[in-house]
Amino acid sequence: MHLIFFKPNEWESWDLGRRPLIPEGMPVLVDDDLEFEAAGALRPAAVANVWLRELPVSGAPAQKTWKSYAQALRSWLEFLATADVDPLGDRDEVRKALSAFSEFRFSGPLEARWDFGTWNTNINAVARFYRWAVDQGYCASVPFTYATVRRETDAGVRTTKRNTATVRQAKPHVTVKYLEDDYWQLFIRALAGLGPDGEPDGFRGRHLGRNSAMGALVKSGGQRAQEFTHLLTYELPTLPARRSDVPVRFPLAAQITKGKKPRETWASWDSLADMWQYIELDRAAIMDGREYRPDPRLGKPLHVTAPDWEGGKVNGRRVSWRKLTLNERLRLVTPERTPAIIALQSDGTPYTDWATTFRRTSERIRRDYQPRFPTVGPHVIRHTMAMATLELLVKGYYQQAAALVAKTGEDAALALYLTKSDPLLVLRDLLGHSSVTTTEIYIQRLDVQRIYQDLYTAAGRDNDLAVAEAAAEFDSEEDELW
Repeated sequence: MHLIFFKPNEWESWDLGRRPLIPEGMPVLVDDDLEFEAAGALRPAAVANVWLRELPVSGAPAQKTWKSYAQALRSWLEFLATADVDPLGDRDEVRKALSAFSEFRFSGPLEARWDFGTWNTNINAVARFYRWAVDQGYCASVPFTYATVRRETDAGVRTTKRNTATVRQAKPHVTVKYLEDDYWQLFIRALAGLGPDGEPDGFRGRHLGRNSAMGALVKSGGQRAQEFTHLLTYELPTLPARRSDVPVRFPLAAQITKGKKPRETWASWDSLADMWQYIELDRAAIMDGREYRPDPRLGKPLHVTAPDWEGGKVNGRRVSWRKLTLNERLRLVTPERTPAIIALQSDGTPYTDWATTFRRTSERIRRDYQPRFPTVGPHVIRHTMAMATLELLVKGYYQQAAALVAKTGEDAALALYLTKSDPLLVLRDLLGHSSVTTTEIYIQRLDVQRIYQDLYTAAGRDNDLAVAEAAAEFDSEEDELW
């Protein structure tokens, strides 16, 4: 079975009356014989394509989600084809195949095995397809069973359903990966070709300035890989004239964010300074004497004139940067004949493979300095930003409350605590989470009691509070816990 991604390039030559109503980048499953029907009915792959096309208006607007679901379905449909089982046929037969599929993915050939996380992700995607197929009348019943689960939440006990075909895993906060400060310093220095002591380590990478600048920018703002990979030079915030500890506002366009939800994060002054230095020096040197010609497979070049921070003329028409898709951003050619994408390769084309850069840097650190150093990917850096930012937010939150106790009493401190912006809500907006529940995963990693005790004690010294009494309260709690 083939998996292709729809591109409407030159559709006028397809002998059609209008442009196909298929989103660009939509995955399409095609059987090996290139047939979509059998005996006057849609084949399972064609039914899957109908479902995939409805994803943008069914709560899954991101192209990465379409791809993930399509890959999950292809794996499932290919396995059923080898077992000669109709995916939309008898429920008992499909359930037997599901058991065999589980054995294949967990104990089959090494190259076919999945870990628990991959299995759960793919099976949940397949289950979502079957629920839709039943609703649309393509099959009689869902081949999965569900158990009712009771969960304790802040709002009380809630009941939910769990697909029994999925595998139970550790709680999410146990598996969140991020770098402590000492490991982060080791990583960001390695990106710049420096050793743990900050001195050059002999590594001869070509783009050390680019890599370290992008790493610092992501650590500062927590952008996802898709977001920082497709940033335009025009979208990078202007560097304030004076250095400040106050972060700089950093809007992110809807077309590059997950779920196409525009949001605003921030960037530190230092990370912006590093990125602007890369753009003005290293990046300019790469493009000296070169002209950028986008890969023809992406489509025709989009020539920019009269650009500013909001938008520019693209092929003669005024367009806002925030409306440009990922593909269109890669095709932009500036008035200087350079790409509009920030990060470039040695040949002057946009650089997009950040996962490889971060992985190779991690391998070099393990080889030369720290054998236990983890493999760092874009999302690990995002988690690292979340943890560091949350600790700063919580500290600032508690500092204000502790200082207010000294001036106006506990009631006023409680009022401040309840009326000011909650750190979790701030972090939720910075990360672009839909629910604060997702953000709560991070706070379970923090020793909030320690943070409060340290900051309360410091604020107490500044405001003549009875810090010994506060310390005694914390000590007594620890005794009770043990």
